[in-house]
Amino acid sequence: MLKTAILIAGTVVFSVFASPAPAPGGAISPGTAIPLARRSSLTGADGVFDKDKAVLATIDTINKHIQNRVNFQKYTGGSVKIRSPVPLPSDVDSKDRLLRREEKRQSEALTDESNNIEWAGTISVGTPKKGTAKQNFLIDFDTGSADLWIPSSSCLSLACRKKSKYNPTSSSTSSRKPETLYVEYGDDSSASGPVYSDTVTVAGVSATNQYFAAMTTLSLSFYTDPIDGIMGMGLLPISGLQQDPFVMNAKSEGAFGVGQFSFYLANTGSELYIGGTDSKKYTGAIEFNSINTTTGFWEPTNAQAKVGSTTVLTGLQTIVDSGTTLMYCPPAVVQQIYAKVPGAKVFDAEEGYYSYPCASPPQISFNYGGKDWTISAANLNLGLTKAKSKDCVAALAGVDIGFGAQTCILGDAFMKNFYSVFDLDQKAVGFATLA
Repeated sequence: MLKTAILIAGTVVFSVFASPAPAPGGAISPGTAIPLARRSSLTGADGVFDKDKAVLATIDTINKHIQNRVNFQKYTGGSVKIRSPVPLPSDVDSKDRLLRREEKRQSEALTDESNNIEWAGTISVGTPKKGTAKQNFLIDFDTGSADLWIPSSSCLSLACRKKSKYNPTSSSTSSRKPETLYVEYGDDSSASGPVYSDTVTVAGVSATNQYFAAMTTLSLSFYTDPIDGIMGMGLLPISGLQQDPFVMNAKSEGAFGVGQFSFYLANTGSELYIGGTDSKKYTGAIEFNSINTTTGFWEPTNAQAKVGSTTVLTGLQTIVDSGTTLMYCPPAVVQQIYAKVPGAKVFDAEEGYYSYPCASPPQISFNYGGKDWTISAANLNLGLTKAKSKDCVAALAGVDIGFGAQTCILGDAFMKNFYSVFDLDQKAVGFATLA
């Protein structure tokens, strides 16, 4: 949901344990894991594609990456092309509708966060003073951004009412910084808050003096969202705070020996593993692919897009983004891919969605010079185009995210098919076959 951020003087505007992978030199570092709540489907209870929810997910992705481009420009001091922000359509998700949705949620007994659009887990912030409790937060772990923010105890916004809030006076290691983080949203509202450093702990892995923002105002867009905040796990060039993200900071402090974190995303048992890999979650070797080290993203390069055994395109850049629900490539790229899919047709030209015959799902994959990493039929299918239809909407959409004609965003619809490893030392993203 992020839109833009600007730097002005003094203000930044803006799971289980398992055998770890060997560290450099053959040393073994015990990794640790955090369980993640399941991301909800974009398919309605009737089996039909929930277009409204999908449109919001797309807007979130576009505006988040606009923010990243602004941050990158500030970090490098150069000039980059930044596309215009996308507002929240009034006919898709008005504030009234958000409130009605919340009322409905209150009446339902849920086993999962039914409107959750993140892979969320719990972190703690601060060192409790005598007589105070540990400050825990439900966080979205996002490889497509690089900053941590949580609500402040001073937040009076409606969106903060049900969220855990950070109280700096309860932590003996809290340090207030002169900056303020200011973020605008697509619904013309904003969020802002002071910047702090404190000890941040994820599944027993801690980073001291970790920079983050404690929001004193928060957009109504977060009112129905069960998460408290976001932990960016991207790289320094896209940090609005211009400080090392948690994983980089914790690694430099020696909190874990193996410079890797890994994701297993599934309907049950999802986890983030820090300090290596969980060997019980995958089989065979991990195929590592070098990233573009200049962008700040986990961005493997020189990918091929394939349909079945046919190579449709080469030379694609692919940002692997756990904070994005779907997959997006530039419209011209997606058009060429679906041209190779029998029975495929445009479902929504404005939003870039295509459909295909449900009975014959295509095998769409990306290849980096090794194995074809194929999206399963289940993960490609977003639901029927309409009730009783024989056509299904595909999870790869044609959208201009703003990174040029050859760059794709591969979100959860891609990551759910494989075990994904992010290597800080090799500067690479690895994939392995699920166990």
